[in-house]
Amino acid sequence: MRKIFTLILTMVAALTVHAQELKPLTLEDLNFGGTNYHNMVPKTRYTTWWGDELVHLDTEECFLVNKSTGKESQLFTLSELNQWSGMKLRHLYNLSFPESGKSLVWLNDGNERMLFDWKHKKAIWKGNISMAKGAQAQDFNSVSKALAYVKDNQLHVIDAHGNDHQLTTDGSREIVYGQSVHRNEFGITGGLFWNHDGTRLAFYRMDQSIVSDYPQVDIPELDWKPSNGQSRMAKADPDKYPMAGETIHKVTVGVFDLATNKITYLAAGDPTDRYFSNISWAPDNKTLYMFELNRDQNDCRLMSYNTITGQPIAEIYHETDSKYVEPLHPITFIPWDNNKFILWSQKDGYMHLYLYNKEGKALRQLTKGKYVVLDLLGFDTKNKRIFIESNACSPIQKNLFAIDFASGKQTLLDVNGKGWHSGSLSKSGNYIVDNYQTPDIPRNIAIVNTTNGKSISYFMATNPWQGYTVPTYECGSIKAADGVTDLYYRMVKPLNFNPNKKYPTIVYVYGGPHAHNVDARWHYSSRGWETYMAEHGYLLFILDNRGSEHRGKEFEQVTFRHLGQEEMKDQMEGVKFLKSLPYVDAQRLGIHGWSFGGFMTINLMTTYPDVFKVGVAGGPVIDWKWYEAMYGERYMDTPEANSQGYAACSLLPKAKNLKGKLEIIIGLNDPVVVPQHAFSFLKACIAAGTQPDFFVYPGEPHNMRGHQSVHLHERISQYFFDYLK
Repeated sequence: MRKIFTLILTMVAALTVHAQELKPLTLEDLNFGGTNYHNMVPKTRYTTWWGDELVHLDTEECFLVNKSTGKESQLFTLSELNQWSGMKLRHLYNLSFPESGKSLVWLNDGNERMLFDWKHKKAIWKGNISMAKGAQAQDFNSVSKALAYVKDNQLHVIDAHGNDHQLTTDGSREIVYGQSVHRNEFGITGGLFWNHDGTRLAFYRMDQSIVSDYPQVDIPELDWKPSNGQSRMAKADPDKYPMAGETIHKVTVGVFDLATNKITYLAAGDPTDRYFSNISWAPDNKTLYMFELNRDQNDCRLMSYNTITGQPIAEIYHETDSKYVEPLHPITFIPWDNNKFILWSQKDGYMHLYLYNKEGKALRQLTKGKYVVLDLLGFDTKNKRIFIESNACSPIQKNLFAIDFASGKQTLLDVNGKGWHSGSLSKSGNYIVDNYQTPDIPRNIAIVNTTNGKSISYFMATNPWQGYTVPTYECGSIKAADGVTDLYYRMVKPLNFNPNKKYPTIVYVYGGPHAHNVDARWHYSSRGWETYMAEHGYLLFILDNRGSEHRGKEFEQVTFRHLGQEEMKDQMEGVKFLKSLPYVDAQRLGIHGWSFGGFMTINLMTTYPDVFKVGVAGGPVIDWKWYEAMYGERYMDTPEANSQGYAACSLLPKAKNLKGKLEIIIGLNDPVVVPQHAFSFLKACIAAGTQPDFFVYPGEPHNMRGHQSVHLHERISQYFFDYLK
């Protein structure tokens, strides 16, 4: 008996020593601005395709990967490439290999762009691009070797011979060329669009002289000294900000012809109260396609244009919706048939792919079912297959599929059918790199032969948190407030969780469109701050309510004209679930969110003032009439058309309801949710006699950058440490 007791004591002592050896995770480890964060994220390998050959790119070396074994052989090093080419590359991550079987690589060191043959150690072509340094936007076409760029607000093109063509002279903060328009809505990420052979450049021209300025303030740096001759006064630094219901900018589309050196503008009609998005070129390099949307965002047309004359050719597709239509993807022509293209739409209730011919005749639906297509990866021209990413396996997964073009049959390609997979397809479509995570796998990378389904393991990331204390991550589902719809949640349980204890619990929320929090990635996609709080004895709960993404049109559009209402009902179902758990202390519930999540945080605290004891709201929308027109009017209509909806969703009348401890945090120079929101809520609280706390980051935008993000999360954490003990 004594021996058994001694053995138990020895085991307990060993476990205690082991526990003492484990290091706690800090915000410097867990926050992206932290000093040790780069060591704490799962490692990966950066790869690119050289035709059907796989290349591993690293800082100092470049390797060819054997697709059958995963073994690597060196192609060249950074120092060799710099020595051979005479360039000053700092790393090898942005290399691209244009032609299968040829030892050619594109190089760019910021001063020069070069097509280089590393086998024969000679430049095939080079061009001076130093004049584009500091460009506001740029796009290079590797076929014509022409570079389009915007600098000092003017649009330029450098041709293959190094000639710089300045295309505009009236560019300014009022007249914007070649950059993203419509405030990056409708899938827009840029404003320069070369055709396939680089002979014509389409570009946006945005007249925002008619848009109101929001009076942002630029505060002098801390190291200001009178001797430098600069004014000590803070300066006006206004943003063009079209609020809901107000005048929006006017966009037109121009086309520059490199051969004639002339610009032709598309005759799309009066641009007033219209949106132009998802520009794409036909294989003939002359015809341009563009989605055109009315301001109400419920009437969408795909138009084709002759770019030589600028005249419209035809209306190819027309879609309407009683709520809204949101074009997010350009059309994609089928590589083996230049008369057919793929169009994205959620007209059947889910985002799917449809086949049309270039005259606009609907041929058939390529994908169908109660799931969402997330990406179109490419094609296999020989075997006529299409490759996609979708959540057909589970709403919280992303998996890789091949679609047989003729039969429509889908084949799962990824390694295990679980988790979150991102694919990169070879030129022929015969191989795909499957980079994936599961809740228990930090990262694996496999190389899959798409013709026979065989795969080999190429890279397995070690657990970067090995040797650290780690809480427990769980995932489950509850019913939405409608009693029917499944909602997915993530729970992060405190370190050394004891089900017999009661824990203070924090609900982290976003809840808005085009985002989700819970999926089948490592730790169910948990944020580092959740782990930090769990290590300090808090339970974290995160629920994706109706209105969030990737669940179909009905799920997303349920919030139409009353943002925040249905979302709160679902979040309160989450609270009901939490209260049913014996280890949740219902008297110590907190809530935190940023942006739409900041709006939800204050909304929940003031709608259910007796439920949440503590909240931290970052960058919160307070009243949707002060938010930008493109996003706000899609979900709320205009304040004039939906005055009751705007009034019901405003948080200003709810300021009087605040009972718990609430801290509001903003970036002083937020161009997304402008500071007027937070300031107005503070003013309403003053009038009502309620007492929120407030903190501001001078010079920071909507999200804190760099190490200031660590400071931010220290502040958020401390607020809960102080008031939700």
